[in-house]
Amino acid sequence: MTAAVPGGWTAAQQDEIWTRWRQGESIRAIGRHFGTHLHAVRRFLSMTGGQRRPALTRAPTALSTAEREEISRGLAAGESCRAIAARLGRAHTTISREVARKGGAAQYRAGDADAATWRRAKRPKPSRLATHGRLRRVVEAKLAQRWAPEQIAHWLPTAYPDDLTMRVSHETIYLSLFVQSRGALRRELTQHLRTGRALRTPPAARRRAGQGRGQLKDTVSIRERPAEVEDRAVPGHWEGDLILGRGHSAVGTLVERTSRYVLLFPLPDGHKAEPTRAALARAVRRLPAALRRSLTWDQGKEMAEHVRFTVDTGVQVYFCDPQSPWQRGTNENTNGLLRQYLPKGADLTAVTQRELDRIAREMNGRPRETLGWRTPTQRFLELQQTSLG
Repeated sequence: MTAAVPGGWTAAQQDEIWTRWRQGESIRAIGRHFGTHLHAVRRFLSMTGGQRRPALTRAPTALSTAEREEISRGLAAGESCRAIAARLGRAHTTISREVARKGGAAQYRAGDADAATWRRAKRPKPSRLATHGRLRRVVEAKLAQRWAPEQIAHWLPTAYPDDLTMRVSHETIYLSLFVQSRGALRRELTQHLRTGRALRTPPAARRRAGQGRGQLKDTVSIRERPAEVEDRAVPGHWEGDLILGRGHSAVGTLVERTSRYVLLFPLPDGHKAEPTRAALARAVRRLPAALRRSLTWDQGKEMAEHVRFTVDTGVQVYFCDPQSPWQRGTNENTNGLLRQYLPKGADLTAVTQRELDRIAREMNGRPRETLGWRTPTQRFLELQQTSLG
């Protein structure tokens, strides 16, 4: 099956592309189904940034085609706009405006009037970011700092409380990035998004199966964690993992569950059990005693010395079930964000603590929805003051 229209797709083919894309099918698979190269499918999806624009529908209050036919017949019979309106159950101003917009009673034609209405509905409209230069510059500056569109959209009202022109939804930001038009956001800013992609991928295509890394001895299951860990009521409970790079390079990540505060530590000697235990212990000892209560990790072999780590630091380690990374979802989400700074395939051997502290500061300085759009740094400092008090 190939595209029936040169350089384009039929309406039926477009519907099928969107259906397959929404169900999580890859661009390559969709192209294979249609017997065409994947670039043809990618070009089609890129026109709208991977998001299907909703079909145009007639508003419930809009004049229908049948009503316009009645207006045309009434005018031809010499009826007034008020008489036509009474028969249709419409306000006479609605009919008079309709007739005036279409050239007056002598030129009014139902078919032409209906077609003109649909043309106006479909005409390209400039986005808010294209018409508000100051707003666009502020949004671009925050995107360059790797803020997510949701963070920008919620930050703007607090930063400009008295300026209603400095408002934009996160969906408008995404569309301005992915659907390029004159005056829209610069396409290269997509590289600062968490995924770095120029297409919004449907949720079905983002689902990933967890990968287990073996069984450890003498572990304490996540099911034995105190209730205070689960409900995030008590601070000092952390989730941890590794971000892997090229070869055997890696970086350790820790996230505090209540504040979402991030700590990073290098692993210059690799991520086998002994160097990981030593580096993790050094990182944990940097914390106030009241804010190091527990640590949740997955079943990775790098934690084979977890018993000694607990003896050295007093921090109990709880382990997720095999192949269940979602059980420490806060850390999984954070690691996804950190890939903007530590991309897959990068050599992480030479990454210093100073560099990692800079990345952590930037991460901890972003407002978070789960914190009422405060930053992890603000929340963590509050927890520190509470624990010291």
